[in-house]
Formats: sequence, C-alpha cells, structure tokens
Amino acid sequence: MAKLIYFMPASLDGFIAGENEDMDWSVPDEEISAFINDRMRPIGTVLCGRKMYETMKVWETPEVMPGLTPTEMDFARIWQAAEKIVYSRSLETVSTPNTRLEREFDPQAIRDLKDQLPHGMSVEGPNLAAQAIRAGLVDEYELLVVPMMLGGGIRILPGDVSIKLDLLDERRFSNGWVYLRYRSLI
Repeated sequence: MAKLIYFMPASLDGFIAGENEDMDWSVPDEEISAFINDRMRPIGTVLCGRKMYETMKVWETPEVMPGLTPTEMDFARIWQAAEKIVYSRSLETVSTPNTRLEREFDPQAIRDLKDQLPHGMSVEGPNLAAQAIRAGLVDEYELLVVPMMLGGGIRILPGDVSIKLDLLDERRFSNGWVYLRYRSLI
C-alpha cells in the first residue's frame, strides 16, 4: 500500500507563504535541494491543486531557467517522471505530460490509489493537503522548517484538525533548516 506524504517547507511560525503568497524566503540551497531530491525520488504520483501545479510546471521545461545546477536539473527529471493529478474547477486543461485533471477531490479515489500503487504519493499545497488531512488520508508529514517567522500568511497545516503524530526522523542542516518527519497515528 502506498503512503501519502505531505512534504513542504514551513516557516517557524507555521506558514507556507507570506501575506502576499511570497515564498522567496524558502528557496532551498544546494544541500537542501539534494535532500529534497532524495525524499522525492520514491514518489511516483503527485497530487496538487491549481496554484501548486502552475508554480511547479516550469520544471517540465527546465531549459527555460538559466543557470540551473545539476541538483536542480535532477529535481526536474524527478518531477517530470512523476504522474501528476491536478485538482481544479477553474483550469480548462493541463498542459504537461503525465498529468491529468480532476474537478473534485474524492477521498475514496485516493484510498483506492493508495491500495493500487507500488510507489509513494505526495500531496502538494496547503489547500489540497488540508482536504487530504481532514479525510484521514495523509500517512506522513515531512516539514522542512525554515528559520524564519512570517507573522501571517497561508498556514502549512489546517487549524481545525487534531491528529496525534509519532516522530520518525529529524535532521539539522548547516543553514539552520530542520527536517521533521512524522507518522500519523490515526
């Protein structure tokens, strides 16, 4: 059975983006990028909402981004290889390979996918993740805590759920970032 993992950067005060949806504060350095690649490599299916899809689809054409490092090019290959399911009512179509569009988030369809898939799955973006969390679908939470306080913005986790977690792993990085990996106990 595949695990559904929510893996995102977060400010120390629990935000994924600032008030104006800015995420420049969470751009990873080379060490963090290599770590992200290692964590994403076993993910074969990515669930994402419209905003996250529009943010991430640039990785389908990394040649348009000048000066990418080998680690960033590796991430592009990992992203391109993954199947992507985009949940959106407003998108007419999706324009990237290995991508399908779904109009509604269906928890039972995700449970069925988890039962069928031989590889890991991730959910990207706080709105879609909140739906998956509320439905009890997220098996693991992997946060890269950035030593930054934003004071407000888009929360990384929904505020209306209570879930007991078990710490599976932690790691400190030279730039002050901290990786935390938890398993859901529900």
